[in-house]
This record gives sequence, C-alpha cells and structure tokens, in this order.
Amino acid sequence: MRVELPSPRRKGEISVEEAINLRRSIRKYKDEPLTLEQVSQILWAAYGVNAHGKRTSPSAGACYPFEVYVAVSNVEGLEPGLYHYDGESHTRELAREGNLNGPLAKACLDQEHVERAPINIIIVAHYERTTRRYGERGYRYVHIDAGHMGQNIYLQVTALRLGTVAVGAFRDEEVKEILGVPGDPLYIFPVGVPVD
Repeated sequence: MRVELPSPRRKGEISVEEAINLRRSIRKYKDEPLTLEQVSQILWAAYGVNAHGKRTSPSAGACYPFEVYVAVSNVEGLEPGLYHYDGESHTRELAREGNLNGPLAKACLDQEHVERAPINIIIVAHYERTTRRYGERGYRYVHIDAGHMGQNIYLQVTALRLGTVAVGAFRDEEVKEILGVPGDPLYIFPVGVPVD
C-alpha cells in the first residue's frame, strides 16, 4: 500500500552556495529521531519531481535507472522497516518490516554510523534501463547518475542541518539479501542529527 509523504518544501532557509560551503561527511549521529517531514524532503531531493515535471537529479537519456529505498530505524510516526520511495507520486511503500540497520551495518564492513543512523537511504541500480539504450557505455552513465543523486542528498541534508556520509564499501550480495528487492545496491547514505 502506497502512502503519501508530506509535501516537500520548494524554498529553503539555506542557499545552494551555503549548502555547498557547509557540506561535509558526517559519521557521528545523536540518538535522536528524524521527522517524517525531514525524510520526505531528503527523498524528494534525491529522486522526486521538480517544477519542470522532471526528476530532481539528472539521468542520461532520462533512463532513470534507480529505485530508492530507505531503511528506517528511528523516525517519528514511522515504524521501523524498509520503504520503497516512488518519486513520481512522492509516496512510500513498506517493502519489509523491522529494523535492518544492524545487519546492514555488518554488510557494510561493520561501519557503526550505518547502525546508529535513524535512516539509511539505499540507491539500487537497474543497469538494464540504461544499457539497453547505450550498451556498455550505459554502466558509466549509471554511475554518473548516482553521483548526481548523491550530491543532491548531501546538499539537502546539509540544508536541513543534518549529517550524512556516502557509503560505497559493502558486500553487495549481503546487502541484496538484506533488502530482498531486485536490482544492485550501489550507494548507501546514513542520515542523522550530527554530534556537534
């Protein structure tokens, strides 16, 4: 069952220039929940729809080779579980119940920040969406597209005065098994309230 997320804000309190200037990788988070509004805003920035009816992050040939999931452990008003984000409708759908952060952290080579974060955003690639149009070159384009989305996540998280770090070090097959969804996990972003 798809459930609408709170509407994203289209104007923030921090300029793009400020967010770029303040952006950094943060691996230590307070034991505090995120709000559903914060999660909604970050997901929209990652892969939602902008004022032109296009995705918020660009994609080679508009192939949009990703599915975005969020592993929730501590969000106000949201049960722990793995949720699929549908950017076109700005909705969430429960894919799997329960807190997955422990097993996810273990698959991420025991990176503690993955376990402690209230959420982990997981970008899952479907390479065939791009390679069927561009052949082997499509693999490169998928990785470039992931970088665009990653920067959007970093800047939005910074603008919300939260913290994140891009995680690419993990055992692919273990993460796939934990998620139990089709596609290839490519990028994980733990997000939380930073420890000052």
